[in-house]
Amino acid sequence: MGGATTTATQAGIVTMPPARRAPPGQWLDRHFVKLTVLPTTLLMTCIFGIPLLFSGLLSFLGWEPQLSLFAGKYVGTANYEDLWADPDFVGSIRLTLFYTAITVTSELAIGLGIALLLNVDLPYIMIFRTFLVVPMMITPVVAAFCWKLLLDPDHGVVNYWIGEHIIWLGRPSTALFAVALVNVWQNAPYVSILLLAGLRSLPHEPVEAARIDGASVWQMFWHITLPLLRPYILVALLLRTIFEFRAFDNIYVLTGGGPANATMTLSQFTYLASFVRFDMSLGAAASWMMLLMSMLLCLFFISTVRRRDAN
Repeated sequence: MGGATTTATQAGIVTMPPARRAPPGQWLDRHFVKLTVLPTTLLMTCIFGIPLLFSGLLSFLGWEPQLSLFAGKYVGTANYEDLWADPDFVGSIRLTLFYTAITVTSELAIGLGIALLLNVDLPYIMIFRTFLVVPMMITPVVAAFCWKLLLDPDHGVVNYWIGEHIIWLGRPSTALFAVALVNVWQNAPYVSILLLAGLRSLPHEPVEAARIDGASVWQMFWHITLPLLRPYILVALLLRTIFEFRAFDNIYVLTGGGPANATMTLSQFTYLASFVRFDMSLGAAASWMMLLMSMLLCLFFISTVRRRDAN
């Protein structure tokens, strides 16, 4: 045996010791997080993954309500071609992008202004910060119904205050503005709370140094506060863009996509195609187009943040 071992060593063959098995407790510690997350992952996959795959399949089928679940005929990309040939769908994309741009911009501007006003240490300031949460806590459908009563052309409080008879939700020229106003009222406080948290966490040393050097309030805000607050602004911009791009609740309650398609966003078009005209295949294709557009927006924001962080 000793001679065999010597010969193998002289021949250049290196023998490795047998691998030791990790104790069961050590293996459990290493995979504990995966094991605890696995049930939730499987459940969420069943809840969201299966319907998502079915809608993707449905978008390539010519399904009709009188057919069974999988009896639709395969039509390839015909549903997507019909979508892009539909002027209502193309118009809904343009309207959704415009609506998202004006609402998100307004929410960021108003939210930042409110956050700056509340970023002071005054007596009873916590009361005003608490009131800021109230619009967020109201269910969107309930808030939309309340605003629908307030904007009523005959008995609404808004027309009473203005002193004019304006049909806010019944005219194409004012319907989109009214819907956007309701959305900004409810979601600007969310941006305010997020940016206020960012303002409260910023370091005080750069501001104090700039004040000693004689910088004005505007200069300190533009050159110090705003650059330090940029990560919070980008997070608020990303979240609000995603939510506003798929906005549905307020628009459905206030106008239902009308009048004359003045508020026909992409989510409204998908709902009408699926559950009013019962063209499930076309609605599934529209929902997948909305999902792909949302993913592109997310990738654009993520790449922008990474590029700025790299610089």
